[in-house]
Amino acid sequence: MKIEPGALLKHIDSPDDLKKLGKEELYKVCDELRQYIIDVVSVHGGHFAASLGVVELSVALHYVYNTPYDQLVWDVGHQAYGHKILTGRRDNFHTNRKYGGLSGFPKRSESEYDTFGVGHSSTSISAALGMSIAAQHKGELDRKSVAVIGDGAMTAGMVFEAMNHAGVTDSDMLIILNDNCMSIDPNVGALTEYLTDISTSHTYNKLKGEIWKSLGKLPRGGNFTRKVASRLEQSIKGFINKRSNLFESMKIRYFGPIDGHNITKLVDTLNDLRDIPGPKLLHIITTKGKGYALAEKDQTTWHAPGLFDKVTGEIYKKTFDVPQPPKYQDVFGKTIIELAEKNDKIFGITPAMPSGSSLKYMMDVMPKRALDVGICEQHAVTLSAGMATQGLKVFCNIYSSFMQRAYDQVVHDVAIQSLPVVFCLDRAGLVGDDGPTHHGVYDIAYMRCIPNMIVSSPMNEAELRNLMYTAQLDTIKQPFVIRYPRGEGMMPEWKTAMQEIEIGKGRKLKEGTDIAILTFGHPGNFAAAAIRNLKAEGVNPGHYDLRFAKPLDHELLHEVFKSYKKIITVEDGTIVGGIGSAVLEFMAEHGYQAEVKILGIPDRIVEHGSQKQLHHECHYDADAIAESIREMMKESLRVTQ
Repeated sequence: MKIEPGALLKHIDSPDDLKKLGKEELYKVCDELRQYIIDVVSVHGGHFAASLGVVELSVALHYVYNTPYDQLVWDVGHQAYGHKILTGRRDNFHTNRKYGGLSGFPKRSESEYDTFGVGHSSTSISAALGMSIAAQHKGELDRKSVAVIGDGAMTAGMVFEAMNHAGVTDSDMLIILNDNCMSIDPNVGALTEYLTDISTSHTYNKLKGEIWKSLGKLPRGGNFTRKVASRLEQSIKGFINKRSNLFESMKIRYFGPIDGHNITKLVDTLNDLRDIPGPKLLHIITTKGKGYALAEKDQTTWHAPGLFDKVTGEIYKKTFDVPQPPKYQDVFGKTIIELAEKNDKIFGITPAMPSGSSLKYMMDVMPKRALDVGICEQHAVTLSAGMATQGLKVFCNIYSSFMQRAYDQVVHDVAIQSLPVVFCLDRAGLVGDDGPTHHGVYDIAYMRCIPNMIVSSPMNEAELRNLMYTAQLDTIKQPFVIRYPRGEGMMPEWKTAMQEIEIGKGRKLKEGTDIAILTFGHPGNFAAAAIRNLKAEGVNPGHYDLRFAKPLDHELLHEVFKSYKKIITVEDGTIVGGIGSAVLEFMAEHGYQAEVKILGIPDRIVEHGSQKQLHHECHYDADAIAESIREMMKESLRVTQ
């Protein structure tokens, strides 16, 4: 279905077209842009509420700044849909997040207007500062750098590192703090309260308003305006309460807060700030989901709702005739409550993903034992380590790709001290439409190389429950990784009795005669399907579920290499340094000879698409495994990966 843009929007193919319009026409452009996002996302899916909240900001930035010469950096990128539509991608916007289509995030290879690739939060200020310093070095003194960052992303330590540096430079950079009190879930922490104080202080806002009004009446240019502005600025600092000096204390000039949905005010303010040198911050107040009542009311649900009826607000859900298995993250969320009810040492911690990770269930029933610490993965890991030193059993629940941000803490604060923190890595493997910034494909390799680490992955929901039960036992004295994928498992009747699993012990699922398949985690189900499909062809593979990447089950591997000369390994992680590599290391160490083929994520960046499409592209779905078995049955001895 072709979705037509509005009368003004259909003629905007670049920011140059936007600049041809009068300021009074920008209200209509914003209305049309907001409606176009609603129309397309309701039919084709994608992130939703965040982009609606920054429609006016997107229009104002491209109206005032000379993009792409001026560098505009969007933090995270969930909110960049309006930016994409205004920068030549309107007619392709329906392909957003689809296989072979536009990325759901800014992406440098997609457009010159996307100055920096983003997907994880809190990188924008560092990147924009780097661009500003580079512009000065190259003599491009008229080139501006702008970082747009949400109040949720402001909680990350990297943001404060960047601001601390920016304050001692003379870089011509503007930070726009988009304050909507939300990330995906409601924001938490002292910074949120601080920003609320600023935005609701009547004295502060009245004083700021009077000063802006006064400045508007002063003659432009010359030392007179600068001197008066400086005096006024110093005066206002005397009236602001001490808690309102965070940014100024870091030598970043603070302006605002202003209404982020007033396009005229935004344009006028941005034009004024263009002429003010040095690092500065504009604080705008917006509503996530602005313009769509249901999204304004329930911003978490409407962060990325899937397909929906834009008129009624009905979110379309798949219906099935038979019971369906739950999502792995929901099994985690329900199981940790079961365990915590019996073990008062158990805590749950997540860095700003309680809904995505399903720790929200525990937060509802045990709010003092389930903690959302905000967007700060490093803190989440070391906080867990500190709690573990006092005998607590902490389930630190972080997306696999986000755990990359806390790698030093995993090594330095947990592994070296051999603290029994349980790392539940959600979204392991290929996550689908979010693409390469969110694919959790490196954790097997980067966790397997760390001493003292246990690295495991369940093939189904029952195994996830058993691994969680095992990890919380007092006999476990070292860090324990449990990785599991995004989406549904395999067991509609998932609530099985939990039992201890011997550390480093795999399972023989099927005896075979021709070839052995060694799987790790959920892809074992793809292998099982391939074996069923080959039954009619007279091929009889053996199937082994390794369960643990570290420690490996040496007894099981000795059995496999003594019994089979053709072996396939299957994993949903990178083949470089992954489970297949571990098997090859074992083979070399013990002098075995066999034909081994490794199936998994190739050594390249995998783009976005559905999980099914990406499994097929990477050649480890059921069809690809079956084809590999057929090929190996025909080929002579070789070792390949």
